[in-house]
Amino acid sequence: MSVYTQLTDDQFAAFCQRFGVSFARAIPITQGIKNSNWFIQTTDDVDGAHSYVFTLFEERPPEDIEKMAVILNQLDGNLPVAAPLSLLDLGADSAEKCYVIRYDNKAITLVPCLAGSHPQQTTQAMCHEIGAALAMLHETLQALQPAEEYGVPLYPWSEVRDRERQFMPADEAKLMSDIWQSYTDLPLATLPKGLCHLDMFADNTLWNLSLNNSQKSEARLTGLLDFTEVSVEHYVMDIAITINDFCTTWGMAEQGESVNFDRSKMAAFLQGYESKRMLGEDEKRALPVMLAKAAVIFWLLRLNVIHYNRTEGRTGDNIMVKNPDLMKRLAAYHWSHVEKAQNTVFILLANQSAAQKNTQLIGVFSSITQAEQARDKLSNSSEFVIKEYTIDQLA
Repeated sequence: MSVYTQLTDDQFAAFCQRFGVSFARAIPITQGIKNSNWFIQTTDDVDGAHSYVFTLFEERPPEDIEKMAVILNQLDGNLPVAAPLSLLDLGADSAEKCYVIRYDNKAITLVPCLAGSHPQQTTQAMCHEIGAALAMLHETLQALQPAEEYGVPLYPWSEVRDRERQFMPADEAKLMSDIWQSYTDLPLATLPKGLCHLDMFADNTLWNLSLNNSQKSEARLTGLLDFTEVSVEHYVMDIAITINDFCTTWGMAEQGESVNFDRSKMAAFLQGYESKRMLGEDEKRALPVMLAKAAVIFWLLRLNVIHYNRTEGRTGDNIMVKNPDLMKRLAAYHWSHVEKAQNTVFILLANQSAAQKNTQLIGVFSSITQAEQARDKLSNSSEFVIKEYTIDQLA
């Protein structure tokens, strides 16, 4: 997304030729924070169109990117992904396809452009659809075994945490430490794991948004992007990462950069996910803490990008940095719900009319998320209410 490495037109033409593509023009893509990306116009494109995305991976070694190509080929046909083109100049004796050019110890790939646009806002219907897509991704990639041979190593976020916490105000450092400890205390060994995307933000998806206003809820998913972070991780962490972006409205600078989390969108996401893969009870109980931990990870990621750009002397208009404070605020929001839930039960009741004397108890839950899921599975869910009660206090 941002452009860090500069290439000449002659270099672009030579690289594209190796993939069998006739180069006309490279257009920088400035969204994102990790790799150098360009749209590629070919000699066959007309009216300023572009057919491919050319990526130079700044940090991941070429071996990791080759694994990514295998993953994308596994998903192709089940989900809307762009699988990398294979090189055409390997010779007749080459038994396996190769998808990566090595340049200056970095990897280059060329993938077809997918149709669609990044959504500026999400709807409940879109959250439902991306939930189903993420579950399909988890299920489909189970075929790649052993999974550890395909995923890249998880980033050592604890090292970034220890470095950055030294410079934080005491309240921020405590927030981060409390969330991290609560995550560590989860029954992590019981939570299902597998190959996960781990960066399924709305700007890593494409949608058919060319519908009229009355059809906005019917926007269709047309592309899943950026598989550079695929790793073996708990599925519920991948769920939390995706929920955090798809179910949050991020205010612009002129709006005070507000952070507004929508629990109804989260309920829609979870319904979509469970239409393809059911969550276990341990996963449901872990989700509130995972939401907070996922926000902490992306808080640290953005701080780490600032640190890396500073140490590497990266500057210029093509360098994009996302505000880490937004993720800090989201982490605080989720943590407030975790703390509240430690002393709260959530009672699901039938919404009786005033003329009816007996209130029907439907269920008792340890988290608002589980109560909402249970309510939404009931027919005529609007006829049921959730009430919160603090433990060891009179109602």
